[in-house]
Amino acid sequence: MSENPILELIEKQKWVQPGLDECAELIKNTFAAAGPAGQTAKNALHGIWLGHSLHPALTDIPIGSWTVAAVLDLFETRGECGYQPGADFAVMLGLVGAVPAALSGMTDWSDTHGKPQRLGALHGILNLSATALYAGSYAARKSHKRGIGKALGYLGYGLMLVSAYLGGELSHGEKIGVNHAPDPEGELPADYTPATSESELVEGVPVKVTIHGTDILIVKQSQKIYALADKCSHLGGPLSEGRVEGDFIICPWHASRFCLRDGSLKDGPATSRQPILDVQLQSGEVMVKAHQS
Repeated sequence: MSENPILELIEKQKWVQPGLDECAELIKNTFAAAGPAGQTAKNALHGIWLGHSLHPALTDIPIGSWTVAAVLDLFETRGECGYQPGADFAVMLGLVGAVPAALSGMTDWSDTHGKPQRLGALHGILNLSATALYAGSYAARKSHKRGIGKALGYLGYGLMLVSAYLGGELSHGEKIGVNHAPDPEGELPADYTPATSESELVEGVPVKVTIHGTDILIVKQSQKIYALADKCSHLGGPLSEGRVEGDFIICPWHASRFCLRDGSLKDGPATSRQPILDVQLQSGEVMVKAHQS
């Protein structure tokens, strides 16, 4: 079966890539210019505190609110005027909820590339257009032009549905916002398995080994040896190609920062901790197995 023609069309629009890359860098540079406070805000918008991406949860507010408004507007069309205050409040609530949803989505989008970035840009443009229509709808309602207000609302709802479809493709088709790290229970060794020789490890230099088809990161730091899944939980970047700073490994792709000791996440865009492995030395051989929490 061929790919959806809409997605095929988006895939072909490579001419927009330089402009999108510049916009993404502008967003990231804005957070960076704010220093530690900017990084804290970026982490919060990614959803590190939540343990998964914040954006999908926030989009439920405008989607749910505007769905309620559309239903109540239909009731009003049938001549039941008592639903007007509820519809207007639902439109307003959706507008309020659209702001943090847009900020979190923009933050996640700035760490994408290629087709997902182009798809995400169209997703964002449609959402902004739907929000603008609902802002006009709310203004018309307050000016007692309810016919225009409802019409703008229905147009906004249609754009929102198309955008929601693209959002689903980003999550399910492009795997944006999902955990890319290997499953500790199925992909990491259940029993102690030889990984490398201790003599081959250099202080602070990441090493990649492959065990049963899964890449493992080994790092000797401060005379201790740590092991983590090499595939970054964000978008699968190779942590072994990153750099070590103190007790942290920094992903080379998007600079997610993971603690070597326990795999916990300090900085995003990743939102899931990195699986770690237990390490044991046997006659100079580094043995690893999946950590059991």
